[in-house]
Amino acid sequence: MSVESTGAIATIQVLDNGIGMSEALLQHAFEPFVQGDRALDRSAGGLGIGLTLAKSIVEMHGGTVAVASAGAGLGTAFTLTLPLRNGPTTAADHARPAGERVAKPARVLVVDDNRDAAESIAMLLRLNGHEVQIAFDGLEAIAAAERQPPTVVLLDIGLPGMDGYEVARRLQLMSALTNVRLIAMTGYGSDKDRQATKEAGFDMHFTKPVGADELDRALS
Repeated sequence: MSVESTGAIATIQVLDNGIGMSEALLQHAFEPFVQGDRALDRSAGGLGIGLTLAKSIVEMHGGTVAVASAGAGLGTAFTLTLPLRNGPTTAADHARPAGERVAKPARVLVVDDNRDAAESIAMLLRLNGHEVQIAFDGLEAIAAAERQPPTVVLLDIGLPGMDGYEVARRLQLMSALTNVRLIAMTGYGSDKDRQATKEAGFDMHFTKPVGADELDRALS
């Protein structure tokens, strides 16, 4: 690792000699749950949520994160920049640039039987100021919505027992959810699947993995 400062910018670089990244993977490295090549001693090739969270946190502080790799087996380099400050910060220092979209805080219900995916998406949303509930199946989703009506529901379709279409139907029958925004968040992304979610009353359809920018736009 190396650290240096140039003017008002601090640059931190972390190098490793690990498995590296392909050019295709580099293009999507900061998207949650992007899959890389799997090695025989690894059960999964996903990057998880860590890089997405790191990028969000650094950008909140006015910095940047970049990744580079010469290819498979040749290691990876991460470069982080942060502005240096000579005095105490104020709320204005952390304000977003003029014209940048700021999502109004929402009450979000995340419904996904993949616990890691649900909890990671919830973590991202909370980091951006949203209030989040999590449900891992249809019955939990209905109970959560009754307990605290959400304004947005991120709903997986392939749920065990009660599928996402049935959950959506029941949510739309609840008087407290008249204006709820239903967003399908699923591994099914064909035209037929998108038409099915539209007919079921969903407002948007995302195919996994869902990027942080996509979520931000959906909640803006």
